[in-house]
Amino acid sequence: MLHRLVLDTNTVMALWHFRDPGLAPLADAIAAGRVSLCSRADALEELRRVLAYRQFGIAAECQAELLDAYRARLVQVDLAPAALELPTCRDRDDQKFLEIAAGSATHLLTRDKVLLKLARHRLLRERFLILTPERYCLLLAETAVQPPD
Repeated sequence: MLHRLVLDTNTVMALWHFRDPGLAPLADAIAAGRVSLCSRADALEELRRVLAYRQFGIAAECQAELLDAYRARLVQVDLAPAALELPTCRDRDDQKFLEIAAGSATHLLTRDKVLLKLARHRLLRERFLILTPERYCLLLAETAVQPPD
């Protein structure tokens, strides 16, 4: 089964800007097309703003290249169906990631403690998993070494 992932902005930055070596299995899975990535316009706009933060010192052309590289890997989704009942995230900026995942994903990857705390919420646990990207990398490793039937 192809996993459909939602990456929060920090996870995208860890993969595409910082090239976190601990996330190499995830980067490899994305590059090989073994997972698909889901997002929508408001999450891409947040990423665009974060890329421009002065503390990162990313040149404008590199910002555009990173955003384009990420966008090229995405399946764009719309808002989650209005009938979908979701918990309200304490950090309103993160609510969009729950909505994207609820409408289209098998996993939401984040290091955000507020989002991770919602992983066991009754309205979410049956729809998709909320994991750290590191935990997802372990999951990839576990499934890669499954013995043949």
